Amino acid sequence: MAKKTVLILLGPTCVGKTGASLLLAKALDTEIISADSMQIYRYMDIGTAKPVAQERALVKHHMIDIVAPSEPFSTGKYVASIIPIIDELHRKEMIPLVVGGTGLYIKAMTRGIFSGPAADWELRENLLAMEEKSSGSLYAYLQKLDREAASRIMPSDIRRIIRALEVCLMTETGISELQERRTVPLPYKFIKIGLTRERGELYGLIEKRIESMISRGLVNEVKSLLLMNPGRTALQAIGYKEIAAHLRGEYSLDEAVRLIKKRTKNYAKRQVTWFKTEPDIRWFDITGFSTHEKVQRTIALLLKML
Repeated sequence: MAKKTVLILLGPTCVGKTGASLLLAKALDTEIISADSMQIYRYMDIGTAKPVAQERALVKHHMIDIVAPSEPFSTGKYVASIIPIIDELHRKEMIPLVVGGTGLYIKAMTRGIFSGPAADWELRENLLAMEEKSSGSLYAYLQKLDREAASRIMPSDIRRIIRALEVCLMTETGISELQERRTVPLPYKFIKIGLTRERGELYGLIEKRIESMISRGLVNEVKSLLLMNPGRTALQAIGYKEIAAHLRGEYSLDEAVRLIKKRTKNYAKRQVTWFKTEPDIRWFDITGFSTHEKVQRTIALLLKML
């Protein structure tokens, strides 16, 4: 492999990335760079499915537990943070192994990053109020201001619609035009390996993981987090949002768990859809694979062909 190669292991939540990445990192004698937008936060361990201490002792991990839950953290900051890590690993003649499911982080690495204006929370709240008053109005507004951006965003993806409108209104330029002007990929050779499973099997793994999170103490983790005055992003994470609502008395724990399962499955579906737009991914269907070793051996076969 070329000296400037970066290996990316990606896929939806619960597909089996963590176990496979540990074995792959050991086989390649390298270190792991997390590409998970929630694992960057300290004190959010159970609900983000971070590698546990024993796993991190096996292989050194980067980009985990790097900011407090109250701190904002952007895709731009993520990319800026991983460049020196990648360069240092290359100096050690290692192949960096990026592992995660945050599609925006992976897209920013491999296809470039758009650095837009900082979030204007007052503007976002006003836009959200418009949508609550008249469902679908924001998407129609975006179609009027930036038809190209609207064509790339699902009408139901309110978060991205609001961001696109925010950029349009703050810069008086369409976000699609700014993205085209300012997008520059990182100067590495990326090899992307994707893991996938049959939907029913993946959903079964999601349910088991969430039940395990509850038994391991997710409710107490959220209680502790709420005492730290976490930021908006941290509290919007699936699992934390629902448990926080339960703690406020909005619904029962059983209902919170049901919602977490449902929303995690929806998130996994969105991840799969997102990754379908990423070019040059070598996909492995690991449906029925019960051991990480079997997954790792399959990936190793691919690496020999590169």
